[in-house]
Amino acid sequence: MAASPLRVGGIVRFRYSAESNGKPVKKALVFTQDEHRINFSDVDAQAVYIIERLQANGYETYIVGGAVRDLILGKKPKDFDIVTAASPAKIKKIFRNARIIGRRFRLVHVFFGDKIFEVSTFRSMKDGPTSNTFGTIEEDVLRRDFSLNALFYDPLKQLVVDYVGGMKDMRKRIIRPIIPLPHIFTDDPVRMIRAVKYGAVSGFKLPLSLKWRIRRHSGLLAAVSPSRLTEEIFKIINSPYARQIVENLDALGLYCYLQPQAEGLFKAAPAFKAKYLKTMGALHSEGSKNPPGQALSALVRDYLEDAADWIGNKGLGAQENAGMPASLADRYKRAFLIARQFVLPMNPPRAELDAALRLLFAEHGVSVKKMRFNEHRRGGASRTADSGKPMAARSADPAGGGSAPNTRRRKRRKRTPG
Repeated sequence: MAASPLRVGGIVRFRYSAESNGKPVKKALVFTQDEHRINFSDVDAQAVYIIERLQANGYETYIVGGAVRDLILGKKPKDFDIVTAASPAKIKKIFRNARIIGRRFRLVHVFFGDKIFEVSTFRSMKDGPTSNTFGTIEEDVLRRDFSLNALFYDPLKQLVVDYVGGMKDMRKRIIRPIIPLPHIFTDDPVRMIRAVKYGAVSGFKLPLSLKWRIRRHSGLLAAVSPSRLTEEIFKIINSPYARQIVENLDALGLYCYLQPQAEGLFKAAPAFKAKYLKTMGALHSEGSKNPPGQALSALVRDYLEDAADWIGNKGLGAQENAGMPASLADRYKRAFLIARQFVLPMNPPRAELDAALRLLFAEHGVSVKKMRFNEHRRGGASRTADSGKPMAARSADPAGGGSAPNTRRRKRRKRTPG
């Protein structure tokens, strides 16, 4: 059972900042380990190391965002975002295993093997919520979307610093925006998706005023780039709460902007919706790790069940007229194109969609070799599943027949004596 996010009672501690006249003013509440109940063993040791190094160099540094929310709820986070007073250049100087990324919004990735920790610098409110000007922690907190994601955790002192009443909102189990309602979604429509996702993941409620604003501004998602929508959809399907997130997005009229064809079938065929949600619910099980393509396959599985020709009993193209079954290559190509069309505007990587389709074909007893993408022949022609011929490891038959003979011979270089 998750720990209580805030113990009732106890000594109230404050963090002060000086006004322009030098008078101290209460700015934030400070909670000790007895109050926030974060289990220190759930904090990544390398994240603690990064914070320790930055603080040792004189820079105020915290874990922030979803990791703090999850720690307070008794969950072990997958990712730890770190925020600091140090500039990107100074962070990189401290960590040799770091790289500055981004042009406009510059931040730092610190690498430990396969793990990446994102370290950002406090931003100001000088140019509004999307400002890229460095600032103070008091300014940075006002740029964050919802109060449960605006808590700062110092694992060395084991303190949570709360400028916006986030701990109180967590105790009340509500999702409350920090940015004023008239602006929060016009500044960034993707926040609507995140609000729904946070509600499903935490079990917290969205206030009626927030739901009303989401319904009113849902159309803003139509202008969001496919790349951003793709990123959000991948986060959803890789979440253990995928089913609840999709149900809640659909209820608020948002899912039609992420998966319009699926949402259209929800209305036209309630049985399809029930199957689709059941597939989402079965996607993740406790302690299991999905193979590549498994999460993406959940988006297309129920639609392709009838649309794809798994075992060659439908006939396709010219072969259909002759009453002959389609080759595996043709069947795969058609399924790939159908799936690609179905998930629009999502634009998944070809290799990821290939892995998803190979899993689905395997479920029907058909083995498809791993396809190779982005390979260009001389003259600029590309052999990919999108452009016509899926490649299967130098196979003469794309369906997996045998190895094609290599007709090109390397010319032997004549040796000159001496």
